[in-house]
Amino acid sequence: MPRSTTATPPPVWLLVAATMTGPLALNIFVPSMPGLPDAFDTVPATVQLTLSLYLVGVAFGQLVYGPLSDRFGRRPVLLVGLTVFVVASLACALAPTIGALIAGRVAQALGGCAGMVIARAIVRDAWNREDATAVLAVVIAGMAVAPMVGPAVGGFVDVWIGWRANFAVLVAFGLVVWIVGVMALPETNTHRTPIPGPLALWYAYRSLLAKPVFLGHALVAGFSTAAFFAFLAGAPYAMVERMGRPPSEYGLYFVLLSLGYMAGNMAVSRVASRFSAEGLAFTGIVCGLVGPGIILAFLAAGIMTPSVLFLPTVLLCFGNGLLMPASMTAAVSVDLSLAGTASGLLGFMQMGLGAVASTAVAAIHAGEPLVMVAGMILMNILAVGALVLARRGRAQSATSPS
Repeated sequence: MPRSTTATPPPVWLLVAATMTGPLALNIFVPSMPGLPDAFDTVPATVQLTLSLYLVGVAFGQLVYGPLSDRFGRRPVLLVGLTVFVVASLACALAPTIGALIAGRVAQALGGCAGMVIARAIVRDAWNREDATAVLAVVIAGMAVAPMVGPAVGGFVDVWIGWRANFAVLVAFGLVVWIVGVMALPETNTHRTPIPGPLALWYAYRSLLAKPVFLGHALVAGFSTAAFFAFLAGAPYAMVERMGRPPSEYGLYFVLLSLGYMAGNMAVSRVASRFSAEGLAFTGIVCGLVGPGIILAFLAAGIMTPSVLFLPTVLLCFGNGLLMPASMTAAVSVDLSLAGTASGLLGFMQMGLGAVASTAVAAIHAGEPLVMVAGMILMNILAVGALVLARRGRAQSATSPS
């Protein structure tokens, strides 16, 4: 069992719940997207902004939370983020127009991403590097419950009550996490750093980006995330519009993807001490290439069913589950004095690339599975290049004089 390096270890289950807020808000809403053009008398491209701008909000929010948590501590900054999340979720539930909903989603993303970035930093604060990889794998495995439960709950709530009720669920969830955080989360940042000005912050980011190990592993996580978001941008439309399936069925199939991701995380928690971060990342990328390749073969044969789209993508998600804890820990560990800043920059790159991939798939043709699969394959090919960079950086560090 991993041992905490702090006197009062933070509850791992609370870190899981805090990390879930952003992904849950993202995924619970996706099954409702194909029906929103009629609900707001708008076009699908406008509705797509509720997804792509959410990812942009998550990306930029993490740039802010990382340095703030390095200066003021993890606990207060996380609680502020959760407050923003709850208020924004309520605004989304009451949104009278598509513009108001998009604005609410951006605010929701800015609040929800606090748990994602700060939980990673808390894990690195409280455990040594070897144990942190195993703990982070558990946190991310638990986080996989969000995309597993989110689309399933969101799809059925949409069918039975309506899409607005999903935001009421998020309000309740955020309140529970906030209350428990106030009661049970200790402060883990014992080495505060002054909050940098814009120039100092730029130098901190530039310093991290100049380290091949950080840049390589951050891009591995980013491109692998982008491959999944390419799927996320196309799959709902392929299911609902091309195949005529209800949002609830999409949600049920999505459970398989989360189980695959969780299985990868659980595997890492058992073998992290025996394999390098680069080895785990390579295995994960291979899975991420094979899965979409299988889909492509079926589509070339003229076969398109929900199983064809989802079952091979389980392999991609398993691969992501393998590589994410390893690459994230490797990236955040390059400079422990900037753990929060590194976590935020990593999250920015991860969500930013996801936003680019999802927007590109939607702009080309959201309901065309070939476009979706091409995006998934391309992102994983780019991840290979990022891994090569990380390996070279590790080799240079090992051979350079101390």
